[in-house]
Amino acid sequence: QVQLVESGGGLVQAGGSLRLTCAASGRTFSAPVMAWFRQTPGKEREFVAGIDFSGGMKTYGDSVKGRFTISRDNHRDLVYLQMDSLKSEDTAVYYCNARTTMNWDTSGGSWGQGTQVTVSS
Repeated sequence: QVQLVESGGGLVQAGGSLRLTCAASGRTFSAPVMAWFRQTPGKEREFVAGIDFSGGMKTYGDSVKGRFTISRDNHRDLVYLQMDSLKSEDTAVYYCNARTTMNWDTSGGSWGQGTQVTVSS
């Protein structure tokens, strides 16, 4: 079992930046692939970004490509999501996810409790 705790959410103006952090603990070796998803009320959970254990392979959802960057620090068991050029449509609860493969189904793996990101226009 992997435990995940997100932090770094908040209120930011459109065009601004935020960095989310996910701290992983427990059997992290069992779920080496890390990802961020987001969800707004009444909508399906959406894949945002994913990264393999080495950090050499990264995947992004179409809506965030070129604006968001995922990275990780394996020594500290941390995963980051740098969000730049934020838009109002980025407003959502952001969830950290740990899984075994780079298959971005919206229900697999372990999940954090989420952190709210609100972008004001």
